[in-house]
Amino acid sequence: MPEFFNVLPPDDALQVLLGRLGPAQHMGVETIATLDALRRVTAETVYAQDQLPPFPRSAMDGYSLRAADTFGASDGLPAYFNVVGEVPMGAPPAVSVDVGEAATAHTGGMLAEGADAVVMVEYTHRVDDTTIEVSRPVAPGENVVHPGEDLEPGDLILPAGHLLRPQDLGGLMAMGFTEVQVCRRPRVGILAMGDELVSPDHPPGEGQIRDVNTYTIAALVQDAGGTAVPLGIAKDDYPAILAEARRGLELSDVLVFSAGSSVSIRDFTVDVISALGESGVLLHGLALRPGKPTIVGLVAHSGPSPKPVFGLPGNPVSAMIVFDLLVRPTIHHLLGCPGPPPHSTATAELSQDVPSVPGREDHVPVRLDGSGELRTAIPVFGKSNLIFTLIRADGLVRVPLDRSGLYAGEEVEVKLF
Repeated sequence: MPEFFNVLPPDDALQVLLGRLGPAQHMGVETIATLDALRRVTAETVYAQDQLPPFPRSAMDGYSLRAADTFGASDGLPAYFNVVGEVPMGAPPAVSVDVGEAATAHTGGMLAEGADAVVMVEYTHRVDDTTIEVSRPVAPGENVVHPGEDLEPGDLILPAGHLLRPQDLGGLMAMGFTEVQVCRRPRVGILAMGDELVSPDHPPGEGQIRDVNTYTIAALVQDAGGTAVPLGIAKDDYPAILAEARRGLELSDVLVFSAGSSVSIRDFTVDVISALGESGVLLHGLALRPGKPTIVGLVAHSGPSPKPVFGLPGNPVSAMIVFDLLVRPTIHHLLGCPGPPPHSTATAELSQDVPSVPGREDHVPVRLDGSGELRTAIPVFGKSNLIFTLIRADGLVRVPLDRSGLYAGEEVEVKLF
C-alpha cells in the first residue's frame, strides 16, 4: 500500500470535508413531543402565534393602583390608599380602582381595572384593614409585564438548526407547542478492527485487550446528537473488513473505523475506504498530536449525498481528541446546525512547561487544581493508548501550530470535558 501523509491542521481538514459535503443539511425530519426534545435540533423555523404574555401581569407582590396617585410620596409624607379588593391568581379582575384606591396584586396575576402600575409590598405599610400608606412613587407601567412584551405574533422563537436547551423547551411550551419537528439523528456506524480485540464481556487472553473504543465512541456519538450503530469487531483481514464496512455503510450515515489508521502493513483502512465508492480518501494525516494518522474520506453511496468516513487512531486518547475535532462537527453539520455548540472552558495557569514542535497542534490533558478565577492546570502526561490519562483529566489545553510549547505560569484556556 502506498503511504501518503498530506498532513493538514485539524481545522483545515474539517473544512476540506465540509466543503465537499456542501451547506449544512439535516438527514430528515421527525415530529416528537417537546418534552423529549432536549438536545435535539429544530428542523424548521418556529414563530410565535400569539402574544406573550396575553394580558398585563404584575411583576411583583404588592398593590395595583394608578401611578399618578403616588407622585410625591416619601417616607416622611406617604400617600394613602383605600384597598378596595384583591385580584386572585388565574382569574380576571373583578375589582377596579379609582383615585386613591388600590387592589392587592400577586406576582404573575392581572392588575385591577384602571390600574397602570404596581407598588412593591416592601414600600407599603398597612394602616388598618382597608388602608395602606405608600412611601415611594411609581411610574406608569412600573413592575408590570405588558402584553406582547415577551413575544408578538409572528416573532421568531427558534431558527431551524437550533440545538434545543431546557429554556427553549419551556419557551415552546409557553406558546402551546407540545410537539416540535426535529432533525433525524445521523446514524454513526462504528467498526472496531484488530486481531487483539475482544468484547468487554470476555476475559482477554494473552496478547489480547478488551475493546474500549467502540463504547467510548458510541457515547461520544450520543453526546454529539447522533445514534451509535456498533458493528462489532473485524479481524485484520481485508475481505472481512471490506464486507463489514459495506454493511456498516448500508446501516449508517457516517462510518467510523477504530484502530484502522496506522501505516503498518497490516492496515487496510485506506484500501477499504477507496473500495467503498467514489471519492474515497480525502486525506491521510493530521498536523496533530495525538492523532496524526487519522484518515478522512467521503464515499458516494446509495442516497442523495455521499457519506463521511473516518479512520480514527486505535489509541483511546487519540480517538477521543480526533472525534471531538472532526466527527462531532460533522454530526452537527448533518443535523443542519451552522456549527457545533461551543465547549465550556476555564482559564488556568499552567503548572509546568509543555514542550511541542512548530507545525503541529498538540492537545494536552490537564487536571485543574485550586479555586477562584484563575486555577492551576496540571498536565497529565501519558501515552495515547492509556485511557485513564483522560479519566484523570478535567480537560485539554491546545498548543497552537506556531508554538514550540507552552511555559509554566502561562495563562491557558482549558477546554473542559
